[in-house]
Order: sequence, then structure tokens, then C-alpha cells
Amino acid sequence: MALQYIGLTAVNGPLVFLQGVNGVGYDEVVELRLDNGEVRNGRVIEIDGDKVAIQVFEGTQGLGLKEAKVKFLGRPLELPLSQEILGRIFNGAGEPIDGLGPVFASVRRDVNGEALNPVSRVYPRNYIQTGISSIDVLTTLIRGQKLPIFTGTGLPHNELAVQIVRQAKIADKNNEKFCIVFAAMGVKHDVAQYFEQAFEDAHVMDHVVMFTNIANDPIIERILTPRCALTAAEYLAFEKGYNVLVILTDMTAYCEALREFSSSKGEIPGRKGFPGYLYSDLASLYERAGMVHGRPGSVTQIPILTMPNDDITHPVPDLTGYITEGQIVLDRELYQKGVFPPVSILPSLSRLMKDGIGAEYTREDHQAMANQLFASYAKVQEIRSLAAVIGEDELNETDQTYMLFGNLFEQFFLNQKDENRDINYSLDLGWDLISILPTSELSRLDEKYITQYYDPKRASKRFGITDSNLVSKIINQGQQAK
Repeated sequence: MALQYIGLTAVNGPLVFLQGVNGVGYDEVVELRLDNGEVRNGRVIEIDGDKVAIQVFEGTQGLGLKEAKVKFLGRPLELPLSQEILGRIFNGAGEPIDGLGPVFASVRRDVNGEALNPVSRVYPRNYIQTGISSIDVLTTLIRGQKLPIFTGTGLPHNELAVQIVRQAKIADKNNEKFCIVFAAMGVKHDVAQYFEQAFEDAHVMDHVVMFTNIANDPIIERILTPRCALTAAEYLAFEKGYNVLVILTDMTAYCEALREFSSSKGEIPGRKGFPGYLYSDLASLYERAGMVHGRPGSVTQIPILTMPNDDITHPVPDLTGYITEGQIVLDRELYQKGVFPPVSILPSLSRLMKDGIGAEYTREDHQAMANQLFASYAKVQEIRSLAAVIGEDELNETDQTYMLFGNLFEQFFLNQKDENRDINYSLDLGWDLISILPTSELSRLDEKYITQYYDPKRASKRFGITDSNLVSKIINQGQQAK
């Protein structure tokens, strides 16, 4: 039988402290009943002998020291789950806020997840198509991967997140199931409404589970939001067989809530005031992505985080980069040019890309063509720096061709607005861009791929190159290559 304690020892921010308590466990759920009958929820976050610290989800405003009654429920915080959570909207603590009533749960799961034996993990293979050329071709998202998006204040990461939700799919050769778990943390009301309306307008809400934590919600709820989302994803993946894509935005808001919470506990701060355990805390979230032997589903993560002052060395992106398998970086200069999505491909990478593309998954030329695009665009940046010093007119013929390639690459490949592109379309578009360059510059490609895909005539037509001298030169390159 659960004991009820009357009165509190102290209150500090979102925390309450109680003395003379025995037989309670870490992360145990607590009910706090106020004098007016209101019930608030919390969990045990620290135990020192007979003293416990309790995190109150709804905040401690109006909580009296003498009148409050505390009841320990003897279980961790659990999320009620069933397949009917698809299409539903929840708050950051997992409570329905869409007016459709409670979830009729078939199971309840601890939001902290279950320990997973590393040996039981399956190496990530195959890919998830986002319909975005810069991601699908150059930083391919692999099932079971964690691939963050590094962005900055004012960049269109919310629009990019919506586009990924709207377009993402898997190759359905085996009739595999796919769904998305979307968690928004610390967002404004208008942004939360934008997400909901965008999913409804795109008619994708039937395969989306949404968790929304508003900026004025308690910070404790913000700390729970990604855990609730990942618990729902693990249930759908490993018990219902879905391939689940989890989008978490914005992880910087989560980390700032963790910093505020740590400060209220009186912990010694680390870099920029964040707690010393920020790395392990983030790892406890990111490492919940993956696939498991004997289970048909997968959990893939795209955490989105804003870099304060566009500083990629800030603790949040810095530690995230250590834990995850690559990153997609958004670029402010490209955004100012009107490119959407403004993906900066040179600092972006997907470390698992090589194992989920190729003849078995996408196309045999994918890796080689992606390598050539990377190398060619890197050369463009060098030539642009040179042109800024000596002037574009002083560049030699090859360098001017590279300048043309760079402009067309940004205009046609990176910039696609809300267009949904098939992987084969994106690969063909990449080849048309490569076909602008002389074959002597294509050092990353095998001769068999050049013979099969290199076509300057088609490239000139696609990109509307009207300069007759340039068209002749490009077509002559192709004839020499053949």
C-alpha cells in the first residue's frame, strides 16, 4: 500500500524536497495534491538517504509547504500506447490535446526506454527517400541512422521539417509500413499551429504522431517530450513493425531547459552553463535510434538544432556531432540567395551513406556521382575565391566552366522549393550538371559511368544554355568523351 506524506521540506523552482521518506526509487512517479484538491504530477530525480528531490511537471506555483500531500506510485513514468496513436496530437508529457479523448492503451511503456544489448543491433542498411536532392543524393538518410540538421536562427528549418514529413517514404518493394513521429519542443503557438495545419493540408496526418511542447509550457515537460516521442517510436517500430522516422525540433530548446533544470538543482555548470552530463543525456536520446535482430521495424532520427550565432562549436551541435552519424548543415548565404532548402553540402555528410546506396538500394552510379559532385563543387568554391581577387573575366576557360557549373548546381540541384523529387530524377539531374564539365575534370568517375550517363547535349537543353559558343564547346566535350 502506498504511503501518503503530508507537508514538504522545501520548494526551489520546479523542484520540491521531502525528508523522512523510505522505499522509493529513482524516476518513480509522484502525485502531489494541493489544498484545493488540484493534483499535479512529478517524478523522483534525486535520492540522498531519506531525502528526495521531486520534479513537478506542472510547476510549483501555489504549492504550500504544510498543506501539500505527496503520494509515491511505485512505478516510473509510463506512456499509454496502442496503434491508434497514429494521427493523434499530444502535449510534451504524452497527454492528448487534439480533443479526441484518451488513448485506449494496449500497453504502457517507460518513457526512459528499455536497455538494449548492443549485440542485438542490426547494422543500418537501405535508405529513406526525403524527395530532397541535396539529402537523397549527397547525404543519404539510412534507416536506423541518426542524422541531425544544424541550422541557425531565422533559417527555414521548420519549412524543411514539414517538407520532409510531407515527402518522406521508403522503397515499398516488400510492402513495408512507414510512419513519422514528430516532436516540437519550446515552439511558439503560431509555429505549433503551422506544423499541425501543414500536416493536415498535405493529408499526411494519418501516419504522423505529433508531440507539441509550447514555449510557455513547463521546462520539465520539455525534458520529457523527446522521451515520450521516442517511446512511441520504439513501440511502433519494434512491436508493430513500422519503419519510423523521428523528427525532433528544436534540440537546443531541450538543452536549454536541461541547463535551467540543472541550475535549479544547484549542480556545477560546465561549458556555457550546461550541465557536465549533457553528452550522456543527449546520447540517451540519440542512441535510441536503430534496428534490432528479430524485429521488422526501425527507428531513424532527424534531430534539428539551432546553433547560437551560427557557431558550430557551441556545446549542443558539438556534442551532437560526436554522437550522431553525420550532419546536414543549413547555410545562411545560400538562403539569402533564395535557395531552398539552403543545404551547405561541403560541411554536410552522412557517415552511413555508403552502406545504404548502390545497385541494391538506389543505383550503381550513386556513390561515384555523389563523390564527383562534392569534388566539383569544392573546386567551385576555390575558383570563386580566386575570382574575388583577380576578377571573373581573368579566369581561364575551364575555371569559367566551373563557375557556370556552380551557379547551375545551386539554381537547379540545391534549389527545389517544395518539389518532391524521385531518387532517379535527382541522380539524372546530377549527371546533367556533371556533363557541363570537361571529361578531363571527372577524376572521381569510372569510364563505364561516363560512357553510360555523360551527355552534354541533354545538359545544355535542360539548363537552357543559349550561348552558342558555350553549347558547341559542351557538346564537343561529349563527342570526345564518347
